[in-house]
Amino acid sequence: MKILKTLSRVYVEELDDHLDFYEKLLDAKVEMRFPLPWVGLELAQIDDILIVAGSSESLKPFKRTQATFLVDSLEEYEKFLKSNGSKIIQGPQKVPTGFNMTVQHPDGSIFEYVQHIH
Repeated sequence: MKILKTLSRVYVEELDDHLDFYEKLLDAKVEMRFPLPWVGLELAQIDDILIVAGSSESLKPFKRTQATFLVDSLEEYEKFLKSNGSKIIQGPQKVPTGFNMTVQHPDGSIFEYVQHIH
């Protein structure tokens, strides 16, 4: 059970308006970009930043999520989190990159956990 990477989240209305800035800031290119049309969002990852784009209304349910943890085993984290006082808010579910779940930790903070499937 290991967190492979922590992605800080940035919320914007229009993805294309912000990609150039973050690529220059981080001296890195977009690693991943994909739409989530069923929730009205588009995502892009540049290094340790996850840019989440959508209308104010589409972003509203996601803005409380503080960061995304890329993990080696979503199943192991689900067991650990449940047995240590966390609440699974959503998932585990299939997403374009693999599987994810949204979790509220005992302190009230909310994080997304993602296991990429290649």
